[in-house]
Amino acid sequence: MLEAIEGSQAIARAVAMCRPDVVAAYPITPQTHIVEALSRLVAEGEMHTEFVSVESEFSAASVVLGAAATGARAYTATASQGVLLMAEVLFNISGMRVPLVMTVANRAVSAPLSIWNDHSDSMAVRDCGWIQLHCADNQEAVDTTIQAFRISQETELPVMVCMDGFVLTHTLEPIEMPDQTDIDGWLPPLEFDRRLDPSDPKSLGTLVSPDFFAEVRHSHHAAMIRALDVIETVDDDWHAMTGRRGGGLVEVAGDPEAKIGILAMGSTFGTLETGMEHAGAQAGRARLIKLRAFRPFPAAALRAACAGLEHLIVIDRAISPGLGGVVGTEVAAVLAGAPDAPRIHNHALGLGGRDIPETIYADLMTAVADPDGPAFSVFDADLTKLDPEDR
Repeated sequence: MLEAIEGSQAIARAVAMCRPDVVAAYPITPQTHIVEALSRLVAEGEMHTEFVSVESEFSAASVVLGAAATGARAYTATASQGVLLMAEVLFNISGMRVPLVMTVANRAVSAPLSIWNDHSDSMAVRDCGWIQLHCADNQEAVDTTIQAFRISQETELPVMVCMDGFVLTHTLEPIEMPDQTDIDGWLPPLEFDRRLDPSDPKSLGTLVSPDFFAEVRHSHHAAMIRALDVIETVDDDWHAMTGRRGGGLVEVAGDPEAKIGILAMGSTFGTLETGMEHAGAQAGRARLIKLRAFRPFPAAALRAACAGLEHLIVIDRAISPGLGGVVGTEVAAVLAGAPDAPRIHNHALGLGGRDIPETIYADLMTAVADPDGPAFSVFDADLTKLDPEDR
């Protein structure tokens, strides 16, 4: 049955259904509602977990690392500067290959200070060795959160579930919450063979000399590549139980015969779908590509999704200053060299929470026709606001 639930509340309920042993919590906008809701569930006796209120995001990451290393199912959540304060521990978590789940309520990173949504926080730690899954709506965020616990324990890799701050976290949507009995049967108990146990002493994350460090990094990379199959298999199993898909690695909508494609992550994808329907034939039909898995990067699935395209518009909600769009650069690298590779048009949109209207679909389709268009642009920037030397 569908329920109208705020995104953050729905995530808290989804986490509770996975029966974590330890939750570490520190508030930061726009993630706070998630841990507030979890604390309420614990206080009211509806969730049985060790709820640890910590003094910083660094501590939150450290608590769940310690818990997961002992074989406990662990969870935390954060956003923006909180992600950066966790950065050292995020590398430790993935490097030790301990399974746990974290929600990132995506928010811009200052300065200048912004509490609104873009993807600069998760992009800043894209190479820390975590699986990153991006959600287009709150139903997908709920489904992906539950899937993440199973993906994590099957791969022994941590999973970062990214959902757009405010746009999703603070929005009410009709959501179908799973049944607890179904989740108990679908998500097996966590078994972590390398868990720390005083009766069987071992160490995790110890000093490694140059003689072995490269092999450790190769092993981590290989595990991430193998995770591609796990992500798809878990999504298939979820579909078999619920009739819904989380999106797998890459999802394609719109006109499959179109020669123009638009690729996006997160809630922007839904805006584009709506914009395409409202624009109708006047703006032309595009193939819409949703990139759900950003790490590991689904190169083969992306190439298949882009087959036959002449132009591909890649939307970023973060930039790499001095280079361009983060996603656009990686997509261009993956598609480079193919005989039928589309021309890449990379645009940043919605930085710092700027609204992305449905009309952006038609605007992007029009811009493709410009043969002298830049390889990268902040599409919705009004450069007249800047001094001429800064343009």
